[in-house]
Amino acid sequence: GLFVTDYFTRTPRKLSPFRSFASIELFHFHIPEDTVIAVWNLITFKEQGGTFGDQCPDRSITVYFRSGAPSVINPLHMHFPRDTAVPGSFALTLTWTLPNRTTGVFNVTSPLPGDWFLAAHLPKDEGKISVKVKGLGGPWGGRAHCRALLGPDCPGLAIPGAALLVHAEEQVLTPLSRRVFVPSYMSRVLVEVLRCHGAEGCPLWLRVRAKAPPLHNSTALDCWEHAPCQLALDLPFWQHWYYVLVEKHPRVPGTISFQVTVQLTDCSRPSLARPPFLPSSASMNMTHFFGSAGGLALGDSPLPASPNDTKHPVPIPTASPTSEQCWPVHPTLRNDLDTFSVHFYVFFGPNVSVPPDHPAVFVISLLPVLDSGGVLNLELQLNVSSLCGENATVFRCLNHEVPLMSSDNASVTCKTESLAGFLLSVNATASLSRLQIPYPQTGSWYLSLRSLCATEHGFEPCTNVTAEVYLRAYLSPCINDCGIYGQCKLLHTNNYLYAACECKAGWNGWGCTDNAEAFSYGFQLLSTLLLCLSNVMFVPPVAIAVRSHYLLEAAVYIFTMFFSTFCHACDQPGIVVFCIMEYDVLQFCDFLGSLMSVWVTIITMARLQPVVKQVLYLLGAMLLSMALQMDRHGLWNLLGPSLFALGIMAIAWMARTIRCRHCYPPTWKRWTFYLCPGALIAVAAVLLYTFLETEENYFYIHSIWHLLIAGSVGFLLPPRAKPSGRLGPLPRRKGCGYQLCVNEQEELGLVDPAVASINSICTS
Repeated sequence: GLFVTDYFTRTPRKLSPFRSFASIELFHFHIPEDTVIAVWNLITFKEQGGTFGDQCPDRSITVYFRSGAPSVINPLHMHFPRDTAVPGSFALTLTWTLPNRTTGVFNVTSPLPGDWFLAAHLPKDEGKISVKVKGLGGPWGGRAHCRALLGPDCPGLAIPGAALLVHAEEQVLTPLSRRVFVPSYMSRVLVEVLRCHGAEGCPLWLRVRAKAPPLHNSTALDCWEHAPCQLALDLPFWQHWYYVLVEKHPRVPGTISFQVTVQLTDCSRPSLARPPFLPSSASMNMTHFFGSAGGLALGDSPLPASPNDTKHPVPIPTASPTSEQCWPVHPTLRNDLDTFSVHFYVFFGPNVSVPPDHPAVFVISLLPVLDSGGVLNLELQLNVSSLCGENATVFRCLNHEVPLMSSDNASVTCKTESLAGFLLSVNATASLSRLQIPYPQTGSWYLSLRSLCATEHGFEPCTNVTAEVYLRAYLSPCINDCGIYGQCKLLHTNNYLYAACECKAGWNGWGCTDNAEAFSYGFQLLSTLLLCLSNVMFVPPVAIAVRSHYLLEAAVYIFTMFFSTFCHACDQPGIVVFCIMEYDVLQFCDFLGSLMSVWVTIITMARLQPVVKQVLYLLGAMLLSMALQMDRHGLWNLLGPSLFALGIMAIAWMARTIRCRHCYPPTWKRWTFYLCPGALIAVAAVLLYTFLETEENYFYIHSIWHLLIAGSVGFLLPPRAKPSGRLGPLPRRKGCGYQLCVNEQEELGLVDPAVASINSICTS
């Protein structure tokens, strides 16, 4: 009886080359309880100019899966910051099976219920600048025509109705899966198969798993070889369902009937066994215990229908007490300051006393979805004076869903076959320890502190030594706020928020602490000086414009030089940074000045009437401001004004050529020594900026771009046409050049037009 219960689909998104976790695409899914199998269909296709990209090159796509929180990935094998725990995840690589699309399938049998996250990215880019002019560049770059898009969907198959394990369940032996709820403060779950009839012995397999139906590698017991058939789970997960699966041995004929019972060992009420469905909210604000033996035989009475059932506890005889100690579990106070900025306070803390005879256990509760996108930080500092000279060590175990700390005379461990944890310690020599867990799983985290003394026989419980430690637990957006070489960014996918570091100056890693490719201070200083001082090349065009009385043009060039200098001084990726105002303002003014410089230079070359020229200047400034506000990196922000201005200039030059019946400008020297070199320099600058600039050579290639663009302006800016003051008023015909008659030296800008001779006017 399997059927589709939910079908999740996501809109295809563009994938980017991996630079940091901020560059990946993250998809969020929610898997309901009792799901038997979840199938992710990974539909990937190429796109080029709105159509399928059959001609786009193939690049593999890496996809990561993780339950409970986003994957902590490291495809570039960078170093993680110290004291950082790295959780594992599933990963697969998609290769292209068709020219423009491919499909991958990822099946998860009996997936854990709750949140699942899928992260995808392309391989690392080969150095091309990704944030440039949109629409230019080679394939797969940020300016590319080719795009790879991923659109996953996930149908889920589930059990039709959650069946609770009840008393005297007799079934014909098809695979039987039932579940039982384990509340908090349970130290043991015992599952037993009784009254097995129908074949010699009991040819059954008993499997048990927490949170989801059992798998082939789940905790299992062969009842044929073990009598009685009892499967015990020590330290089960609290506040979770446990699924029990009974299967018949293959090739065993006939019908087998059986009975399954579950016994829970409870420490919170050693004299009264309670059903495991009591709501935990009634006991969150007081100290509870776990570890001593109490019993609950589910074969004696049916269980309630749900964990929220309010039936009264039923007194049931319990097992005899054992030597196990009951350990107190202390709650913490949660204080939300901001997004991923949460502090957890210990009551009567932050200094905590660790008793010599038993652990001190604290619980930290992380909210589903809201807290999994940050970093869980723990800090433990030992007060050495509290040891009274003893050679004591305080061990710290951090476990998810259940507290755990086991020790013998040789070692202390926080792991079992089915439970993983994090072990740290502090002593008189190393009194401070830290732990950082990026993207922690939500739910309850239990911190167990245990004080042990080192002897010649190993570690033993201390006598008359109560260690005092300073405990600090908090949630932060990024690891160490990404340091001085990174920026912590708050990202979102649909309604899910998460944070990640974006590093600069060659630093890499989750906390921007990997300096394998980092820039030295000297290189940072040199690159900043190159990018800033290369703008001084605008001084000659400013001088030429002032000499030719182009005061408006000179003001535009000064504006461009000023804001380009300080924009590059502010956007450097290292510590050599100087910002006179917000970077967004500097960038806007830099872009506006650059485009206005191109605009006014070409309009000036058109030799229009002063009124028309001033109107075009003002209109261009307003339209360029609007275009930059819409999209600063758009291709047409550069091409549009340039082509429009070139069109105006071409029309004006053509009109003068027709009226004068002579090519305009009329002198070959103007073309040879000014217009052609200026145009070639400008074209070379654009080609250099577009096709040769990469991350590795950005600092000097972009500086050369500054030099070439400013130099081209100096060549292209025309000399000012000015009538001679010595001639007096002479009748002149309209049209035919800068003025009706000029000599070659004046056209080249080599002499002042005011000293032009009468002969030069007559001959021209």
